[in-house]
Amino acid sequence: MSLRQSADPRLVLADRVEQLYSQMPTAIISTLVVSGVAAYELREGRYAEVVLFWGVLVLLLTFARAGLFWSYRRGRDKIAEAAQWMRWLGISALAAGATWGFAGAVFFPSHADEQQVFLAFLLAMLVGGGIPIYAVSWVIYALYAAGILFPFTYVLATFGNKLFAEIALIVPAFYVINVGIAYRLNRVFNSGYRLRHAYGKLTDDYTALNQRLEQQLIELEEARRQVEASGRKLALFAERSPIAVFEFDPKGRILNMNPAAETLFGFSSREMIGHAGTDTLFPSDAAGDVTGRWRELIRSRESIFGLRLTNTRRDGAEIFCEWSLTPLINPENKVISVIVQGRDITQQLEAERMKQEFTSTLSHELRTPLTSIIGSLQLINSGVLGDVDKDVLELTTIAERNGQRLLDLINDILDVEKIESGKLTLYPEPLPLGELLDESLALNRGFADRFKVRLATAGGLPVLMVNADRKRLLQVMTNLLSNAAKFSPEGATVLVTMDTIGGNVRVGVHDSGPGIPENFRNRIFGRFAQADMSYTRQKGGTGLGLSICKRMLEMMGGKIGFSEREGGGTTFWFELPKHS
Repeated sequence: MSLRQSADPRLVLADRVEQLYSQMPTAIISTLVVSGVAAYELREGRYAEVVLFWGVLVLLLTFARAGLFWSYRRGRDKIAEAAQWMRWLGISALAAGATWGFAGAVFFPSHADEQQVFLAFLLAMLVGGGIPIYAVSWVIYALYAAGILFPFTYVLATFGNKLFAEIALIVPAFYVINVGIAYRLNRVFNSGYRLRHAYGKLTDDYTALNQRLEQQLIELEEARRQVEASGRKLALFAERSPIAVFEFDPKGRILNMNPAAETLFGFSSREMIGHAGTDTLFPSDAAGDVTGRWRELIRSRESIFGLRLTNTRRDGAEIFCEWSLTPLINPENKVISVIVQGRDITQQLEAERMKQEFTSTLSHELRTPLTSIIGSLQLINSGVLGDVDKDVLELTTIAERNGQRLLDLINDILDVEKIESGKLTLYPEPLPLGELLDESLALNRGFADRFKVRLATAGGLPVLMVNADRKRLLQVMTNLLSNAAKFSPEGATVLVTMDTIGGNVRVGVHDSGPGIPENFRNRIFGRFAQADMSYTRQKGGTGLGLSICKRMLEMMGGKIGFSEREGGGTTFWFELPKHS
């Protein structure tokens, strides 16, 4: 689109109308003056009354045109109503021309030769003088000039004089020439208006663009300051950080390192910068594996967290470190550097190993005598050794129950230790899940009877196969059923359901207990998690059961969760993939 075409046509039309109406006072005053001179010159003779009538007509038209000008000046939305104002002005111009055409048609045949020459000259002057006044719209000028010349041309053609008849043939050519001049001027004015508005719009656009650029420069400057401040903060953080921080280039060469890295590995930054870290920080037999991991990191551009590797200090000592690697990627999706953070976890791993050994040893050492104690108490409580005094029996029963709780705690601790150390081995096999659920209910009915709670299935269980470890799945069900029995009110029923959800089998254990507090729900599968301590102490439990269930089910490819039960209580559920 050209510059002229970009201008709004409505604005160009409004400018043309404004120009035309700005010329109206000059046209009105000129018309009054010329009409007065003409009326004075033509007043004598028998047509004095006609001259008077024509003068009154001119005055009425003058008042009408003045009223039109006044209305335009008081108008509000001149742009939207520009076309209407143009039409009113066209009517006004045609009326003005017709008034002079009437004068030429009436007064020319009825006066002497001198007055006829005067009138012809006057009409020609009015036609020529209309060009600068109405040239902004050649159509309006054409109407104005036609109103003057067409009646006069008719009079000349029908006057009966050969000379006048010849002049009547020239007048239309004179009209066409003047209209052509007005048309050319009209185009010049329109081009000027369009250019003015186009340049005005262009100026506004440039002003808005400059303002946006200025705002963007301010924002960029502020962003630069923030980046510099962030850079200083990051540099200070890396310098003061207690963990080792390196910056590597994509080829694995060290670009920078903080004091903690110097302290950890015994190398100064001057010695390390520019050298490949894989050649210095890792044992020679692990360099190939580290180089392969590095290439994969650069290719995938994905961060790595919790990477545990053996490293070599300057003195040759090997330490175990945990690393986090974060690639820095530019807008072209290329890795420009990699931030590597590492911390020495040698002592932490040794402490964990000692803790696990201590826990395992202590648990085994406690379980052996505790099993003997519980067995002895069971012999006493069962009456195998003879009748026991009631008070003594009550004490031995309490001792047996608490000994069993202690044994359950030790077993749970051993299970947790096995899971965390990766020593827990599962033996998955295809199992009919319905039979296993029936077996778990039978095994736990005695426990539920202690709390006067009934265990039952919701109708017949469908025949579905899963791939799971039988012993560990029974342990999961025992834990869920014992929890449901403990926390259900006396006389309640714990229902077990089994459904198919997609490619999984879902087992639900529904109790009628008090529910799970809102603030405890996100911790319920954590270790040693118990909600209301006073209540759970009365019911018993180690707080490890659900955590163990979750880990075992995940190892079998399943998951566990819970939901509120309609009417009160909680539903614990787990899902396992169907065996195909």
